[in-house]
Order: sequence, then C-alpha cells, then structure tokens
Amino acid sequence: MKILGILGAHKRAGLTGQLLETLLKAVPEGYETELIYLEAYDIKPHSGQDNPDLKRLIQKLDESDVWIWASPTYWGGVSGILKTSLDCLRPKLVYQKKNGDTVPGPFKNKHYLSLTSCYVSTFENFVTGVTDSTFQTIDRVMAAAGVIKLGEIVLPNTFGMKTLPAQKIELCQRWGQRVVDKPRRDDSTVKRYIQLFFMIAVMALMTMGLQTWLGQFLPLQGFFAKYISFVLIFFVLLSGILHFVTVKKHRRR
Repeated sequence: MKILGILGAHKRAGLTGQLLETLLKAVPEGYETELIYLEAYDIKPHSGQDNPDLKRLIQKLDESDVWIWASPTYWGGVSGILKTSLDCLRPKLVYQKKNGDTVPGPFKNKHYLSLTSCYVSTFENFVTGVTDSTFQTIDRVMAAAGVIKLGEIVLPNTFGMKTLPAQKIELCQRWGQRVVDKPRRDDSTVKRYIQLFFMIAVMALMTMGLQTWLGQFLPLQGFFAKYISFVLIFFVLLSGILHFVTVKKHRRR
C-alpha cells in the first residue's frame, strides 16, 4: 500500500506542510509514503500538447492507494495551485457522458484525507466555518471521482504560529497510524441504520412528551389534532437535528 501526500501551498515547510509531513512520518513501517509539492510541478490543462508534469502526477495518483490533499485556506477556499491541479485532473478523475453528466473514472474506490490551516481562531472557524469551502471543494471533486473519504484535519489560529501545537501533532500521528487500516472498513450501512433507528426512537419520544405537555394548553383532542401536532413537532425536531449535524457539527476546529 502507498500513501501519497499532495501539498498545495506556497511554502513547503509551512504549517500545512508540517501537518502533512507529520502524518506521513507516522505511517507504520512497511507502507510506502511520498510527498508531492505541487509548486514544483508545471501543471497545465490538456491542450493536445505534451504535458509531462501532469502525466507524472496522474501516474503517482494511480500508483497510490490513499491520497492526502493538503492546502491552506486562502480567501475562504483552497490554494490556487491545488484548484488548478484539480481542474487539470478533471478528464482523468471523471468520464464525461454525452448529456454532460459525469461518472467516476479509473480512480474509483481509492481513499483520501484532507488537511488545511487558516488564520482565524478556533471559535471563529467553528461559528463561521471559514475552512468549510476548502474541504467542500476537495470533497466535491473526490465524490465525483468515486474516491472514498477517510476524514479531515484543520489547524486554525495560525497567525504568527511557527510550529505545530502538540495536540495537532498527536492528531496527525494518530491519523498516520489509522490511514493504512481505514480502507478495509468502508461499509457502515448497518451502523447507520442502527443510528437512524435510535435517532427516530428518541425523536418520537420527545415528540410525544412535547405533545402531552402542549395538550395542557391546546385542544389536542381527536385523531387528526393529535396527528397534525405530532407531525409538526416531529418535523421541527428533525429539522433542528439535521441542521446541527450537517452545519454546526460539521464546523471544523
């Protein structure tokens, strides 16, 4: 198995590069690792002319089982060099159908991890999700290519920071140990159904409790009155939980 780190940053030894190198160094012995610094590649779109650096990048991606995309968050998004590389890789990542839709290309079922860093504080990043668009850009491309996500790491509050905090070093080291085993455990369908069952059970219990409490103040007698109140309360609870899971909980710290 080979783990390939792709660094899209202006500084190779910057904080994002340190995150990536720390993770790669923690990969257990017996597994091959490599770090690509995109600034050293002259990557251009397919134009009918020879494009050796793009071919070299494609070959390295093909030879690897796990990709680690690393980019600082600049202006609320991935670095220009990483975005350019992803754009140039598009014809290889996906196949284009006649109607304009895309289907995963030859890299389908490989795996990836995302890393980023940003100036804003931990609290601000949690509240505003400054790094969200960085991860979403990578996720969108990888999802279209059929590449399976393993996780993500974010380093906020980097203004004036020179070296990685101890907790981020430990986090990268844990991921370095885990990344070689994670691809064997992709199918979490049963786990998701169990989680869904308990979520619905708890929501139904909460709905019935709120419905009983509201019955002290509102005339909730009869089948349809109880049914409508149950649906409305359940919908409000479900909306709140989904918003928390997909937006608030998804904030990176």
